[in-house]
Amino acid sequence: MRSLLYGMGLLGLCALQTSVAGASSLQVSPTRLEKVLPEAAGVITLRNGGNKPVKVQVRVFRWSQVMGIERLDPTTDVVASPPVAQVGANNQYLLRVVRVSKKPVAIEESYRVLVDELPDPPQMKNGNVNFTVRFSLPVFFRAAETPAGQVTWNIRRGNGGYLLSGTNTGATKLRVKDVQLLQNSRIIAIKKDVAGYVTAGGSAQFELGNAKGLAAGPAILKLETDKGPVEANVDVSN
Repeated sequence: MRSLLYGMGLLGLCALQTSVAGASSLQVSPTRLEKVLPEAAGVITLRNGGNKPVKVQVRVFRWSQVMGIERLDPTTDVVASPPVAQVGANNQYLLRVVRVSKKPVAIEESYRVLVDELPDPPQMKNGNVNFTVRFSLPVFFRAAETPAGQVTWNIRRGNGGYLLSGTNTGATKLRVKDVQLLQNSRIIAIKKDVAGYVTAGGSAQFELGNAKGLAAGPAILKLETDKGPVEANVDVSN
């Protein structure tokens, strides 16, 4: 199984859902799992609100962030059971996600559980246009006394506008909810509902757009995160 590489921001969502066409009757909850060892198992509920059974494939990948690129690598440290399931019409199905590795956890481990709705073969044979849906759910395992994340920030201009980069040298993730950027006491950019992560030991990027009026030099970054409000002085480079 090969590694999967994703562009900036694609896996920043708490639970990413993509589809080729149409809308799916499949829903998942919760949208993420966070476990503190020795607790090493969690449950994901699949709900099918439609009038036909839905078949899904479930895979687990180790998740890392390298220079703003989201990387998913095959792993045997965490497993999902069962790997293939059928959710009955107007019914639900429980998936178990278990960390089977006995290795100690020095820093928080990050994974992604990919739940893919499989196409309906009869419809495809009849020539109908079908669609598939993918959910990508973040899963985290850490020790009880794991130190907090330590993230440094900078802003630079990219091809499509300004990019906010965060590098986490700490041992746990930071989840970013909202972003506000100020320069010369003026609000330059606001980005709501980012729902992005900077994983432990990772480096992530978030798009800020054109950020009209932003100039090279110092600025103030204000974030709403899962650890509370964060304010930092940042350098802007063009």
